[in-house]
Amino acid sequence: MSVTSALQSVLVDLIDISLQAKQAHWNLRGQGFRSLHLQLDEIVDLARRASDDVAERMAALDTAPDGRAASVSSDSSIGDISSTWIKVSDAYDIIESKLQTASDNIKKLIDSVDEADPLSGDLLIGIAFDLEKQAWMLRAASISD
Repeated sequence: MSVTSALQSVLVDLIDISLQAKQAHWNLRGQGFRSLHLQLDEIVDLARRASDDVAERMAALDTAPDGRAASVSSDSSIGDISSTWIKVSDAYDIIESKLQTASDNIKKLIDSVDEADPLSGDLLIGIAFDLEKQAWMLRAASISD
């Protein structure tokens, strides 16, 4: 996979994470609402910043990034989210899984991207780290003693 193809796949996953985290943010119900509601906004901000960095890196490499809704819908690897109410207890697992999937997908690309373009490789390492950190925070918050 080329560097720009790898960046494009990361871009659509990040855009999808931002959209799905906001969808969950709007449709949360239940005990612990406020804490997760606020954390989902942090995740949305992280995904939006990261997607902007990826798109700008693609442009710097003279490739037009494709963040259109149709492309995100057809090419994202993180799966769909419900359009109905989501219990807070379920949302932790749902969003954590999407973050971890996106991070794991990036980690599969890092070696080949880094070999061809260390700057893009470094960008992906930072994004995977941030996604995995948020996934861990959701896992830690959902553990009941």
